[in-house]
Amino acid sequence: MVKSVLNKDTLKGAHAQLLSEHSTTELKSELLALIDGRDSEPLKTKVQFYQNELAPYIAELNRRNPFPSAEDQVEQVLGVWTPIWSTIPFHDILPGRIREQSYQIFKANGYYANIARYEPGHQFSIVQKFSAFLAAYDLMVMQKFSVRDGQWCIQNVAIEQSLRRRDVALSIGAAEEWFTSILSSRLNPDSQTLQLQAPQLDKLDRSTVKKFEKTYLATPLFEHLYIDSELRIVKTQREQSQRPSYTIAVRR
Repeated sequence: MVKSVLNKDTLKGAHAQLLSEHSTTELKSELLALIDGRDSEPLKTKVQFYQNELAPYIAELNRRNPFPSAEDQVEQVLGVWTPIWSTIPFHDILPGRIREQSYQIFKANGYYANIARYEPGHQFSIVQKFSAFLAAYDLMVMQKFSVRDGQWCIQNVAIEQSLRRRDVALSIGAAEEWFTSILSSRLNPDSQTLQLQAPQLDKLDRSTVKKFEKTYLATPLFEHLYIDSELRIVKTQREQSQRPSYTIAVRR
């Protein structure tokens, strides 16, 4: 057993040493190749995959983070991103998430939205034939972000939902327009702030609503392990006692 552990540690050390010799561009390309097509795997599988395969790459990229200061990361994060791999359970709290129609939109006024389209059964050809007659469920979790004392501060402020036609994709433009419209209607015109509002989830069953409410009331810990103009690697925790989650996102 001791020999096995030593061999494992030796291999990890050798792998880390090898990665340290790669360029940052090579590391990012290899990381993206490793996660390609794997975001739909079960959560347990993804957690193990992170521990066994991704952790050394992310540790090396974290060491090279060009913007280690949270204050400097704010300007870099503005715009539209798509999460392409994540161990956050909330992402798939509903069935049928369309990954290429999932967006994280950060605005300069300190608000951002996680927006995703859900089409249950979309992977089945029989369902695809009737897509023009079926509804898609679009979900937006709106949050306020800021940096205080060198740390990111995240607060959930609203949840929005909408039923739309499946045969009309949720484009980046449509997602941005939805976010801007909701934000404009909710912001206090004097203070330009938006207070925490109870989520209105009338289109969901009670069991799912309870899961949303538990997550919504949390104040998550949020850290950019790596960020540049095209790639973000984020570590989050709903509570300090909870297992960390990791998200890899690319700019759109």
